[in-house]
Amino acid sequence: MQFFEKIIRWISWLSFDVVLGALAGMLFFSRLFHVDLPWQPYVLLGMAVWCIYNLDHFIDANQVGDKLSGRRRFHHQVRIPVLIGVGVLALVGLIGGFWWFGWGLELQLTFLLGAMIGGIRFLVLKFGKGWMKEFSIALFYVTGIFWLPFLRSNPLDGSTWQGIFFILYVLLAILNLLILSLLDQEEDRLAGFFSVSQEVDSVILKRWVTYLIYGLFSMLILVLLFAPSFYRLFAAFLFLMTLSHWFIFKKDQMNAEKKRISMEWTFVLPALLTFLS
Repeated sequence: MQFFEKIIRWISWLSFDVVLGALAGMLFFSRLFHVDLPWQPYVLLGMAVWCIYNLDHFIDANQVGDKLSGRRRFHHQVRIPVLIGVGVLALVGLIGGFWWFGWGLELQLTFLLGAMIGGIRFLVLKFGKGWMKEFSIALFYVTGIFWLPFLRSNPLDGSTWQGIFFILYVLLAILNLLILSLLDQEEDRLAGFFSVSQEVDSVILKRWVTYLIYGLFSMLILVLLFAPSFYRLFAAFLFLMTLSHWFIFKKDQMNAEKKRISMEWTFVLPALLTFLS
């Protein structure tokens, strides 16, 4: 049992659960937009997400060394192989992007999006408020998994409901990041990290989380009641993911590490769409 828990922890520390969640998210939007994506975009997305998250962990670990949590201590210990892995996968991803898609409008728009995200991220970290970090990351994450299904969709299939689901997914991602910020509050304070929990009192932040959970529940119930039948399955998945976050957030006997891991795995739920639609 301890060996299994250690494997799950390493999967989380190396962000493989986040990668799987991102792939499931792109599947969610590809089904929503009636787009059948080949396997190559999933490979490229997985490599990009792994590189971004592990590079972020590498920077954090370099700042704090091995003084704090097991997660950051682990990244400090494996920082060299992780950095090599990021470099190799980034290069393979660039070559694969040109090989599979060519230098067409799709890839040009994707690079433009990446540059915009990088620029906004820099401005937020340099000049923004702490809450902007979590909100911008949530928006960038969902835009990344939404982008290709949206680009490849047929404009004639466009619907306001698709935009509503984009907003709901962003709100769910914000909920996830706010809870994570609460879990990391003390450690972020010791390390001097930039986050919402360092600018907003924990009581107020918990209130934000509670309001967001009940707001999401209310909106998803309305979608389940009034959306065309095709969209109800997607609303049901988001409802289950929100419900999972609510249970995890309320479970006081669960430690921070288990809460983090459990919440990240909830984003893998849309992978079931492979069998359901």
